[in-house]
Amino acid sequence: MVTTGLEAWLSEQKHQQSLKGRIGLLCHNASCTSDFEFAPSLFQKIYGKRLIRLFGPQHGLITDVQDNMIESDHFTHPHFKLPVFSLYSETRAPTDEMLDGLNTLVIDLQDVGTRVYTYISTLALIMEKAQGKDIEIVVLDRPNPVRGDRVEGTMMDPKLQSFVGQINVPHRHGLTLGEVGHFIKKTLTPNVNYRVISMMGWQRDMDFFKTGLPWLLPSPNLPTPEGALVFAGSVLFEGTNLSEGRGTTRSLEMLGHPEIEPFEFTEKLKQSLLDADLLGQILRPVYFRPTFQKWAGRTCGGIQIHPTDSARFRSWAVGQMVLRDFYHHLGPAFEWNKKRYEYEEEHLAIDYINGQFALREWVEKNGSFDELLKIEEIGRSEFMNLREDCLIY
Repeated sequence: MVTTGLEAWLSEQKHQQSLKGRIGLLCHNASCTSDFEFAPSLFQKIYGKRLIRLFGPQHGLITDVQDNMIESDHFTHPHFKLPVFSLYSETRAPTDEMLDGLNTLVIDLQDVGTRVYTYISTLALIMEKAQGKDIEIVVLDRPNPVRGDRVEGTMMDPKLQSFVGQINVPHRHGLTLGEVGHFIKKTLTPNVNYRVISMMGWQRDMDFFKTGLPWLLPSPNLPTPEGALVFAGSVLFEGTNLSEGRGTTRSLEMLGHPEIEPFEFTEKLKQSLLDADLLGQILRPVYFRPTFQKWAGRTCGGIQIHPTDSARFRSWAVGQMVLRDFYHHLGPAFEWNKKRYEYEEEHLAIDYINGQFALREWVEKNGSFDELLKIEEIGRSEFMNLREDCLIY
C-alpha cells in the first residue's frame, strides 16, 4: 500500500516537528488516512491550539457543493471550533486577512491530474500570495490517480488563462500535487517558501487501483476511480449541451443527448477510435436520465466509457475524438455552451477547458487524428524539460 504524505507526516515525529508556529490546513473530504482518519482531527490532536484555521477549496471543506460558480461560505466549524475560509467564494486567492498570523499553511488535497481540475489553480494562487511572506507552504502529497507516466493534451494559450487554467501545463500533466507545486515555484513563484512531505511506495506507472488506498470522492461528481481516469476526456463536454452524466451515479463516465440512438452511434465511435489506434477502453451504449443539470428528467442516449487498461487508455485523445463525432452526428442539435464559465465570458467554455482555440476548430472541421496530434505537440517539449526537474518519484 502507498503511504500518503498525510500518513508519512503522522508516522514520523520529524515531520510533525518540522511544522512551525501557528498552522492553517487546506483540505477536503478525501483528506484522510487509509484508516479513514480525517486530517483536521489529527492536526488538532497533535498541535492543539497551534492549529488556528481551516481552508476549503472548490466544492468546500466537506465536498458538498456540486457545480461550477456555486461558492462556499466562510464559517466556524461546529466540531473543530475553528474558522473555515473558503477559497471558492468571493475570492479564489487567499486574502491577507486569511493568511494573517499563520507561520505554516499545510495542503492535503486529492487531485485528479488534469489542468482544469481546480485544486492546482488554488495551489498556484496560494503560492503567489505567499511570496515574500514569512509563511511556509507544505504539501502532503497524494497519488496522481490517473498515473504519473502519461502526459496528454495541449499547452495553454495565454489568452485563455482562467481558474481552470491558472498554470501552463498540458491538459493531463502526469504530476502529483507536490510536483505541481515544484513546477509553480520554478516557473511562477521563485520567492515562495515551499516544500513537500512525500509519499512512500508510489510509482509513476500506478493508477489508483494499484495504490491500495481507499477512494474518497475529491469532488461530488467523481465518485469512482474510473471516473477520475475518464475525466480528462469527459470534462470537455462541460463546454457543450450534452450531458456528461451529472445527475446520475456514474457522472463523468457517461455522455449523451436525447437525440442519440446509442447502439448504432457507439459502433461508429468504436471504429473511429480503432482507426486512431486508441485502445485501453470499451465504449458501451447506454440510456440514462439525469436527475439534475443538463437534460434533467429526459432520457439521453449515449455511451459509458469503461477504462480497461490504464497504460494504454488515452483519456484526452478519446474525449476529443468522441466530441468530434458527437458534433457531426448531432448536427444542429449540438450546441457549444455559451454561458459564463468559471467567471469568464469573453470566450466559449470549451476554449477555456481546452486552453486552446484550435481544438474547437478541429472539431468543427471534422479534423483527422493526425491533425489532432500535431495540435497536441505545440509547446510540449519545453514543458517536458521543465517537468523533469520537478519530479519527486
